[in-house]
This record gives sequence, structure tokens and C-alpha cells, in this order.
Amino acid sequence: MVSTSPSTVDSQSVTDVDETTALLAVPKGDPSTLPDEAALLRETQPSRKNQEDDDDKPLPTRQILILCYARLVEPIAFFSIFPFINKMIWETGGLKQADVGFYSGLIESLFSLTQMLLMISWGHAADRLGRKPVLVFSLGGIAIATALFGFSKTIWQLILFRCLAGVFAGSVVCIRSMITENSTPRTQARAFSFFAFTGNLGIFLGPLLGGALASPAEQYPHVFGGIYFFEEFPYAVPTIFVGLISASAAIISWLFLEEVCFHIQTNVLDALKMADMTLQTLDPKSLKRSSSDPPMSTPELIKSPGVSVVLLLYGHIMLLAYAYTAVCPVFYFTAVSLGGYGFSPLQISLFMALAGFSQAVWILIAFPPLHRRFGTGGVLRGCAVVWPFLFFVAALGNFFLRQNWKLTFWIVGPTAMALGSGVSMAFTAIQLALNDISPSPTTLGTLNGLALTLTSGLRAVAPAAFASLFAFGARTQILDGYLVWLVQIILALALIPLLRWLPAKAEGKVKHSRSSE
Repeated sequence: MVSTSPSTVDSQSVTDVDETTALLAVPKGDPSTLPDEAALLRETQPSRKNQEDDDDKPLPTRQILILCYARLVEPIAFFSIFPFINKMIWETGGLKQADVGFYSGLIESLFSLTQMLLMISWGHAADRLGRKPVLVFSLGGIAIATALFGFSKTIWQLILFRCLAGVFAGSVVCIRSMITENSTPRTQARAFSFFAFTGNLGIFLGPLLGGALASPAEQYPHVFGGIYFFEEFPYAVPTIFVGLISASAAIISWLFLEEVCFHIQTNVLDALKMADMTLQTLDPKSLKRSSSDPPMSTPELIKSPGVSVVLLLYGHIMLLAYAYTAVCPVFYFTAVSLGGYGFSPLQISLFMALAGFSQAVWILIAFPPLHRRFGTGGVLRGCAVVWPFLFFVAALGNFFLRQNWKLTFWIVGPTAMALGSGVSMAFTAIQLALNDISPSPTTLGTLNGLALTLTSGLRAVAPAAFASLFAFGARTQILDGYLVWLVQIILALALIPLLRWLPAKAEGKVKHSRSSE
């Protein structure tokens, strides 16, 4: 904020100016009361040395670890029910087994749909009320809704509690914003590599916990057999356990997480960044911004330079991710003659474990130096080139198996999987582009809410659509069952020209300090 010392414009001198006053005229009064441009620049803009010192600050380890622990909650809560949800629906609803898939898909789609409808509202709340209170409240809500899910006795209770868990989706918005606010341009690549790794860890732990803890009386009869609670509520243990994880994250965040001051006075800074702006063209009233000024509306935010383009790229990249994730499990399971790999459950788990391990290596080890060297735009363009080959090699693996070239398949398949998993770096890179394109720190929560609203909508539709497309191709043998891969290759190729419109502000070229050179 500009000081109200003698360098501030005198209010009386301002009132003496009217429409007849020359543009560059000196107002009445003591000329010494006029703001000195150099002094104003010194007050409002940090020196180059101070800016470099700020950029070189290390990551606040405790804060990042707390945020990463909170990040675990959403993927664990989402994926933990996957091992038992179909059996739970079958037993709870008294349905025909053929109808279970419909209700399973409906429950997960409604979860994502609920997130989509409320994500922007959570972003607004985080921008106005602060990140920490919204994060703690959301984690507490997820804890309650997830725990109650395991006690459901009807289909409608399942839908209700699953949608309730989707209502408390504000945690992801706040975590993304707070990781950005706790990092600098030079450290945010490392910070978001931890964020992405934690998300993958949650995706891995969720099904593991759900499968290991469901139906304890049936799985571990010598320990839990004959106990009324475990027999009456066979799926309560995993949901209670996941609820406790969420509750512990809420308590830890409440006690130890530090709120970042994000209400930054930006009007003067933004004005002085304009190349030809002079102090004579500034309205003195704009030199002070009150924290009570209304925040930027969602339409205004979308119309801000570069925001709509980055959101489009964000949605396209997540569409590629959701399509591939939906197709892989059924593709690995499907018989070779129909266009799949015909894997056993053990082979499927090993292949998916390889993919998860490879993604962790790319994100944690390879991404930070690649981002420093090539920037956000360079990483995105590299991933865009690799993506079509990843999809092509998946279909090529089936061709090898049809020709009974098993040795070739086991050499090419796992190698391509390990190398192709590098496209996971695009998920972290596009998040950094989103951070960089934000018009102001005060809009970061809303902008993340917009992005997550988009991805929630895609997650509600894309998995079912692409899994159905694969099933249609396998059943009709259009292109020998490779129809879904052709569609995904086309979508991946479309990303290459789209990246030409990536705004310069989102290119993420990090300037290295002299000490690091």
C-alpha cells in the first residue's frame, strides 16, 4: 500500500483540478506534496535483489507436508469404495447382477457431478474467507460423509452419502491454491511434483484399504466372525477408517497449517507495470485499494487474458487422462481376440503398479529439472508429442499378442509403459500454467475452482463414454477392436496445435539468479 506520508497526493490539490486544467499542469499547493515517481516505484516495487531473495526462498517443508497429507484424502475417499461398491450395491439393493453396473456408474457420476456444481462456489469462499477455514471445514465434511457411506442399507442412502461427500469438494481447491502461495516461481515445480505424487499415492492406497478392510467377518473369520457389528455392516470398517484419515487431516490442518495472506494490494503494482503509464494518468483514488472491494466475478475472470485458453488446455489434457484411465482396466482384461491383452488379475495389478511407479519417478525426479530447463510450455509440448505414441503402442501390443509374438510384447509393452508414463508430467505442468495465468492472487481459489469444475464434469462423463466405446469396438470388431485407440490418438494429436495458443505468461520460463548460474 502506498504510504500516506508527504509523498502522497494532497487531497486539497486534487479537488482544485477540473476539466479545464491542462493534462500535465501542476495542481495548486506546494509542489513538494506531489508524488515522486521514483519514490513511488521504490515503495511499490521490490528491488531486484529482494525479488531474487524471495524467489530463492526454500519450500516451507512443514506446510507442504501438511498440504500433501490433506491431498491424500480426496483420492483415497474416491477410490477406496471401488473394490466393494458393486457387491455392496448388489447386496443392498437386491438387484439383478446385470443391473449393478448401471447403479455403480450412477453413484460415481453423481459424485463428480456434485463436485462440478459446487467447485466454483468453494473457490469463491476460499478467496473471500481464507483457504484454511474452507479446507478444515471441507475435510471435516468428507470425514462424516465417507464414514456414513458404509452404514447404508438402501440404494438411495448410497447415493445420498456419496453425493454428500462430493459436496465437500473445497479441499482440493484450497490445497492447490495454498501450495502455489507457499512456493516461488523457482520452487513451485518441486512443490507441485509432491502434490501430484501424493495424488497418485492416494489412488494406490484407496483401493488397497477398501479391499483389505471390507467384509472383515468374511475375510478374517477367525478374528471378526460372529461379531454383530461386522456382520451387519460389512463395509463400515473401510469407510470409517478413511473418515478417520480425513478427520486427522482436518485436525492437523487446523492446528498447524498457516494461513497465507492473499489479500494483496495490487492496483498500483499493476498500473506501474504498464509500459507507458505515468503518474499524471492515474486517478489518485485508485492508489489505495480497500480489502472490501468486490472480488472479480467468474465471467470477468474467464475473460481475463489467457485464462480461457489455459482452461481449454487443462480440460483437453484431463480428457486424455480420464479416457486412458477408463479404458486400461477393461482393455487389460479383455481377451486378445477381441482387442485386449487377456491379462490375469495379477498381471493387471503388476502392469498398473509399473505405470504408477513410473509416473512417480517422472514427476518426482525428472519433472523439476526438465521444467527448469524447458519451462512449462516445453514440458507440455514434449508430452503432447509422446501421447499419440503411448496410445499407438497400446494397440500395437495387442497386434503382437495376436501374432503370438509374446517375447516382443513383453519387451516393448513394459518399456513403452515406463517411458510413456512421462506424459503424467503434463498434469503438473498445466497446473503451473493455471497458477501463472491467474490475474491476481485473490482470484487463485476461484480459478482453481473453475478448472476443477471442468474436470469434475469430464470425470462424470468421460470414463463411461470411453469404456463404452471400447466395448462397442470389441463387440463389433471395427478396426479389429482398435476404434477407441484411434479416437484417443486423434484427440492426442489435436493437443499439439492447441498448445500454440499457450499464453506467454503461462510458458513458465524460470529466470535463474546469478548465484545459480
